[in-house]
Amino acid sequence: MQKKVQQRRIRKVLVANRGEIAVRVIRACRELGIGTVAVYSDVDRRALHVLHADEAYRLGPAPARESYLRGELILEIAKQSGADAIHPGYGFLSENAEFAEMCEQAGVIFIGPPASAMRALGSKTKARQMADSVKLPRVPGSTKGLESLHEAKRVAAEIGYPVMLKAAAGGGGKGMRAVAAESELAEAFTNASSEAERAFGSSEVYLEKLIERPRHIEVQLLADQHGHCLYLGERECSVQRRHQKVIEEAPSAVVDESLRKRMGEAACKLALAAGYTNAGTVEFLVDAKKNFYFLEMNTRLQVEHPVTELVTGLDLVHLQLLVAQGEPLPLQQKDVRLRGHAIECRLYAEDPDNGFMPSPGRITRLIQPRGPGIREDCGVYDGWTVPLDYDPMLSKLIAFAPTRAMAIDRMQTALAEYCIGGVASNVGLFQRILGDEKFRTAEIDTGYLDRLLAEEKVIAPPSEEELMVAAIAAALFEGHAVKQNQTAAAEEKQSAWHRAARREALRG
Repeated sequence: MQKKVQQRRIRKVLVANRGEIAVRVIRACRELGIGTVAVYSDVDRRALHVLHADEAYRLGPAPARESYLRGELILEIAKQSGADAIHPGYGFLSENAEFAEMCEQAGVIFIGPPASAMRALGSKTKARQMADSVKLPRVPGSTKGLESLHEAKRVAAEIGYPVMLKAAAGGGGKGMRAVAAESELAEAFTNASSEAERAFGSSEVYLEKLIERPRHIEVQLLADQHGHCLYLGERECSVQRRHQKVIEEAPSAVVDESLRKRMGEAACKLALAAGYTNAGTVEFLVDAKKNFYFLEMNTRLQVEHPVTELVTGLDLVHLQLLVAQGEPLPLQQKDVRLRGHAIECRLYAEDPDNGFMPSPGRITRLIQPRGPGIREDCGVYDGWTVPLDYDPMLSKLIAFAPTRAMAIDRMQTALAEYCIGGVASNVGLFQRILGDEKFRTAEIDTGYLDRLLAEEKVIAPPSEEELMVAAIAAALFEGHAVKQNQTAAAEEKQSAWHRAARREALRG
């Protein structure tokens, strides 16, 4: 028997985030006639999302724990402003089950999954247990946090090396360590646990078999409160640097209709078992034989959602709002059709030629690409100062075209047009990747980019000692050149005097 769902129209949304995703949500709300409320830290007082919203309220100083992670204050602002819903974007409080529960108890709509589903799937170890309960294929390894190094050694011995240690509460490459042999395990276990504690407040790590050169492919889901779950195709996210995604595209070059259907149905099965609603992403590893293994589930809207929007023609944020209001999804699985190809580049204020160091500072010039098939979800503007306090993402540049090859060419043109002054950016890195033959022929896996960078041996800036030597050499060269010029001039002058003397002697 289908449960009765109470529908409740959303009239005003507080966006509990910053940057391009906050701007993206605010625009979607405006298109639907929904009021918007921005929140900001002190360094974000003049941020683009603040300028776009109908109202804006201060949270506190720049550190996230004193601003964007203050759940109770955000709820107070929602009540004060009359917002009846909160969209968390991604990052910050987006996968915080306690905050989602606080919203539910306060009668504020949380635009995301219920807290119960988030708890069941947000933890990597609990998600693996849920995957086992619905018989999803997954990477061999532990289904709970490791209690000791001794236990880690036992599990590793059972599944065989190489293995991967991962933080149970996190993502984004934090708390991850590849281990090739038992002699490396103790140090990796200590380092992974410490990094997980610093990044997520939990030192819990688990261990799984390391699949050699897999592709990272994820399935976009959308589920309503009426028991319907759709899979909206897949995204290829194999171009990564140290386990962090750099380029995403849809669809994957190696996924056919049969594999897409099997992965999509498996992802929906997992979501329905957990009582999941709203947008979510199930991530898989796919080996060379096209076997897929459950990796984890992200219980929120993804950074890379625009590529799915372009190939499906759907607006995921619009659909998130509709689902949050209790309405049924307006389409069925048979209505989901993929067309064309989309590629997304994450543009950061960072310097790839200097160890990918962040490059905060004032943007002195910004020329953004335009043209057919080009979309940019941007969170900055000319004159804006990029703060050091947060992830240095500037924008997401997306190219859409009928084929993958055309999308790559279109993205290369857009990157050539992109110009930003005052801060360093990773535009040049994308130009190198998109020009690489292996990328163009889709011969990629999760280690592709690290290998490419290792092969290129990216040149670091010269040291102070090297600069000093170069300056001395330049001064010596200049001094030598001046002396040569003086000698030549003297010789020329002397030669002219001798010529004149000989002419006078001949006349005499």
